[in-house]
Amino acid sequence: MRKILFGIVIALVLVFGVQYCEYRNDERERVIEHSALIQQQLKNVGKLVVTEGSFTEIFSYEDSKKFYFDRLSSTKKALVIVNAEATISYDLSQIKTEISEEMETVTITHIPEPELKVYPKIEYYDIDEGFFNKFNAEDLNIISKRVEESLNNKIEASNLWTNSENRLLSELQKIYILTNSLGWTLQYDGGNVISDSHFESLK
Repeated sequence: MRKILFGIVIALVLVFGVQYCEYRNDERERVIEHSALIQQQLKNVGKLVVTEGSFTEIFSYEDSKKFYFDRLSSTKKALVIVNAEATISYDLSQIKTEISEEMETVTITHIPEPELKVYPKIEYYDIDEGFFNKFNAEDLNIISKRVEESLNNKIEASNLWTNSENRLLSELQKIYILTNSLGWTLQYDGGNVISDSHFESLK
């Protein structure tokens, strides 16, 4: 009788041992599959997030020069109209992450800085220049500098930066939704991301 019971115990141990090994293999394959899926999705998210804005600036440029002991003067002036397109972008392909299959975590270690690019189109109207005071390269440099300063001020006062941040957050939330759906944990800035609105603290 003891031999029969001992044989039954051995058989049960073998059956459960085989099932446990199969479960561990299935679990390991699932983790590897999820890791590959996360890596692929991170690559898909790596695209430029671009926010565009249009700006118009109108100002007059005038320069006077005096000659012959300040008795004579020559003035040049022009009406300058600037139409500019500005873009703010994040190159999300530069986001750096670390994936731990053992801990089932994805850690965001680096988020790229935003890139601002401005494309001004400058047009001159009502150009009037004196005989002894013609427009030259120095005038164009002065106008370009004034245009750049004015546009930067307008961009800073606009909602362009806020819109670009919102677009960035929406892309980061995709990473959270993916990891959360697979039962993984997303980490950033030394802590766990616990909700899709957690990234609001990045602003």
